[in-house]
Amino acid sequence: MGARIAAHLANCGIPTVLLDVVPAELTPEEKKKGLDLTAPAVRNRVARAGLEAARKGTPAAFFRNDLVNCVTTGNFEDHLSWLAQADWIIEAIAEDLEIKRSLMGKVAPFRRSGAVFSTNTSGLSIARLAEDLPEEFRRHFLGTHFFNPPRYLHLVEIIPGPDTLPEVLDAVSEFADVRLGKGVVRAKDTPNFIANRLGVYSVCEVFRAMEEEGLSIEEVDQLTGPAIGWPKSATFGTLDLVGLDVFQSAMRTLIQHAPSEEPRDLFRLPAFAEQMLARGLLGAKTGSGFYERTKLRSGETEIRTLDPATLEYQPRKKVSFAALETARNIEDTGSRVRMLLQSEETAGRFLRKFLGRTLAYAAGRIPEIADRVVEVDRAMRWGFCWELGPFELWDAAGVPETVQQMEKDGRAVPEHIARMLASGARRFYSQANGTTRYFDFSQAAYAPVDQPAGVILLHGGAAAPPVIRESPDARLLDLGDGVACVEFRAKMNTIGPGVIAMVHTGLQELARGFDALVIGNQGANFSAGANLALLLREIQEKNWGEIDQTIRQFQQLNMAIKYSPKPVVVAPFRMTLGGGCEITLAAPHTQSAAETYIGLVETGAGLVPAGGGSKEMLLRAMDALPPGGDALAALRGLFKIIGLATVSGSAEEARRLGFLRASDGITMNPDRLLGDAKTAALQMTRGNYLLAQPNPRADVRVLGEGGLAELKIGIHQMRRGGFISEHDALVAGKLAHVLCGGKLSGAAAVSEQYLLDLEREAFLSLCAEEKTQARIEHLLKTGKPLRN
Repeated sequence: MGARIAAHLANCGIPTVLLDVVPAELTPEEKKKGLDLTAPAVRNRVARAGLEAARKGTPAAFFRNDLVNCVTTGNFEDHLSWLAQADWIIEAIAEDLEIKRSLMGKVAPFRRSGAVFSTNTSGLSIARLAEDLPEEFRRHFLGTHFFNPPRYLHLVEIIPGPDTLPEVLDAVSEFADVRLGKGVVRAKDTPNFIANRLGVYSVCEVFRAMEEEGLSIEEVDQLTGPAIGWPKSATFGTLDLVGLDVFQSAMRTLIQHAPSEEPRDLFRLPAFAEQMLARGLLGAKTGSGFYERTKLRSGETEIRTLDPATLEYQPRKKVSFAALETARNIEDTGSRVRMLLQSEETAGRFLRKFLGRTLAYAAGRIPEIADRVVEVDRAMRWGFCWELGPFELWDAAGVPETVQQMEKDGRAVPEHIARMLASGARRFYSQANGTTRYFDFSQAAYAPVDQPAGVILLHGGAAAPPVIRESPDARLLDLGDGVACVEFRAKMNTIGPGVIAMVHTGLQELARGFDALVIGNQGANFSAGANLALLLREIQEKNWGEIDQTIRQFQQLNMAIKYSPKPVVVAPFRMTLGGGCEITLAAPHTQSAAETYIGLVETGAGLVPAGGGSKEMLLRAMDALPPGGDALAALRGLFKIIGLATVSGSAEEARRLGFLRASDGITMNPDRLLGDAKTAALQMTRGNYLLAQPNPRADVRVLGEGGLAELKIGIHQMRRGGFISEHDALVAGKLAHVLCGGKLSGAAAVSEQYLLDLEREAFLSLCAEEKTQARIEHLLKTGKPLRN
């Protein structure tokens, strides 16, 4: 965990020192090298091994592998003096009170006055850890709870000690928010704080309801995953990732330290899970847990499931609940959960039991673990990746209806909830005039949801931006200060005629009266690319004219974005694929989330980019060549990136691949992305924005037949070697044709429009191929590419 926190600090550009214990004995490899226990390579081995594991681990801890150089490794015995230079010291050793206190005692003499010290713990008492520390140390001491993996999980809980200075809490909170990109929740010093307290309890209730309803592991995971807005790993897949022993440790913390009035029998493992612990079936780290993954001779991985009755593994069984099959067609999570809870089948009974008890438990923990429902919901969304926090989920299920069911089942209704309903309130959150409010139990009234300065929320914030124009697929909003925003709203934010039309409307409004335009949204991903379902339907109906017209409109749109006389900023995040990547490439400026996975992936669907993506990447690659640079080598590199449908692992990697420029901005906290994009747009306006190139270019360098011949040789060799299929070779040939400028006799300078025409022609010709149509259909059905 310490190495992964260090890796994330390096991602944020913060030089970091990673210290760990000194080994007690040599490894066989060290003995062969003639090393002894005094050698620095040996003494720093543990810290270095942790850092190397973070570098090689999956998912990747670093934005780029070279960022590992931002971390210096050492050990507790030789290098504690380095701490005198540190502004923030984070202790992340074993979850043991005495071990932590012992280390803090050793650190105290080296820590400089004013430096912040935080203990990273998932649930130990911050007050007890601070007991023997000097007064000045205590004032700068607090708890932090980074969630693992810290690069990807948004939440960090910040827990004050009894003497922590308010300004220290504020400074760490702001730093974690802005520099580290974290969603910060202030937690109280209670066992397991907020997220783990409710997370542990919810899993215990899953176990209890599972036994009551006689469900299998597969059945429980079907009901506790995306169906209710939880991650795909659901309950048991998540426990395998976390480790059953780690979960047991968190549960024991609650058993030992939870308030005396809390029944201890709430926190228990079923007998089969206790037997798993005894046998060492702990999850992914031991190779076997609730699921077992076995490599087959074919190279594929077989996943088998534990039978709780026998503790034997068996092939995964297909699970089917009638209610769940119906619910799959409901896209909105809240509506889907509400429908499932109304079912009288096993699925409905199970969910009513475990969710009902979990929601009631969450209500009963206020104000013990948090004063407001807001912190509880944020903690579960950001730390456990729930799509809806407990109280948001309760609103979706219907508070009066759920309470009525509790009474019917003979379960006690939490006092807070009874008082809320008695006051006339029926929801924990209410929206009125664009403002989101939460029900404050302490005041028995609604209060506005607070929002940090610089954060713009299009939905669920203190005040939603006014809507200028709206359609089923997109909206045009007024962000204030003369900045408009086009928000995608289609399923998976795919790009079709509706989105194209709204962006055109945004550009028209920009010309009429706004100073700048931001293109961004706050869905799960920026854009999954073109609307392939619509494209396939048009292909099957042979509406070639419609397809041609849509491509032309999309190309014109991207050129209008690129050459807008007023600033346009695109704000991509997470999946930014195909057409979403092309819109990003067209932007005069991009403000990207750090976690942006961007790429031109059309070849996976048997197509080539047609919205200007290949053209723009070629233009950038050729412009970047120094005088006398190797244009053919640059072309080969570009052909590989697009041909292999390469997707960046981060915004930093996107810069290396050419999808982002060095001048484009990167935002660590995704909640701040639109705010930063607006700020960037305003800065461009205040800088008397002028287009560097006011007209489409006619000087794009292409290599013609010479370059095309070189690329075709590579395609032929890949085909003969069996690395690509015949259809892959056809698609690659079309891409090569575009990137080389067609069959020109030699190197030449061509216009952007010339390349756009080549893109469109290649795309249309591939649409007519049966194997391309089969690829599109397979991608829509499975979400995976077909290699035919």
